[in-house]
Amino acid sequence: MELSLVILAAGLGSRYGGLKQMDKFGPSGESIIEYSIYDAIRAGFTKIVFVIRADIEKDLKKYIISKIESKIKIDYVFQDHELLPDGFFLPSQRVKPWGTAHAVLAAEPKVDSAFVVINADDFYGQDSFRVMANFLKESDKLGNNDFAMVGFELKKTLSEYGTVSRGICAMNRDNYLEDVVERTNIGFDKGNIVFTDEDGSITELREDELVSMNFWGFHPNAFKMLNESFKLFLAENINNYKAEFYIPWAANEWIKEGSAKFKVLSSKAQWFGVTYKEDRPFVEKSLNALIASGDYPDNLWQ
Repeated sequence: MELSLVILAAGLGSRYGGLKQMDKFGPSGESIIEYSIYDAIRAGFTKIVFVIRADIEKDLKKYIISKIESKIKIDYVFQDHELLPDGFFLPSQRVKPWGTAHAVLAAEPKVDSAFVVINADDFYGQDSFRVMANFLKESDKLGNNDFAMVGFELKKTLSEYGTVSRGICAMNRDNYLEDVVERTNIGFDKGNIVFTDEDGSITELREDELVSMNFWGFHPNAFKMLNESFKLFLAENINNYKAEFYIPWAANEWIKEGSAKFKVLSSKAQWFGVTYKEDRPFVEKSLNALIASGDYPDNLWQ
């Protein structure tokens, strides 16, 4: 079975202060993206599709593609904010892309198999790719809209150095997703984990809340569904220049109308990532520990 990995790498990295997609964290200069690709190859993935901005194309080829093009099929697409369905026109004040679900739509011309969507700057671990690959292979035989996501405990996904965005999940007793809400200002406040809304109101969150870290598994029919959901989103938000078409927004619509199900998969892997420059030492320490335990070689591509 063909499996594609769609890597969302078009982010600006404004809180990090640089191009964290290409930054070096491993002992031989590996980026976090490279560990995800290494794990995907081990799990049986057959193709990588990067979603990027045009201005990082040169760096992507130099620092990432040149290392891995002999290991797996590679392609890339640009996420352009002018990419809209027929009948919609770009408002003059809109200058940035439309969010993660819009980025997935950008990858459609390059993906014709079951696929997984991940962030470029998050480390998900080998087991996350394994459980998702196994799920997609099994659900493909059913021929229905059975999709999935890998969930992580909120307390294990935060940064000590500022707020983060997370998709807060609710599930039924069979571990199917009932609701996921994107929260963009989650952080610590006097030892508690809180979400601060745009109006300044504060809501305390549980440490063990399950959150989406943008590790989603789909079959190709998801593209047609995303296109229809994007039209609905634009009908409501076309003139809101800050609105973003997130994957959780589309997932919730499908769950409510009964057109798709999302199995929430558990993984033994430890998530970590970089939101701020200050997160760097923890990421390097975590990678070194995994290398010392034998999970990864000192040099991924030798």
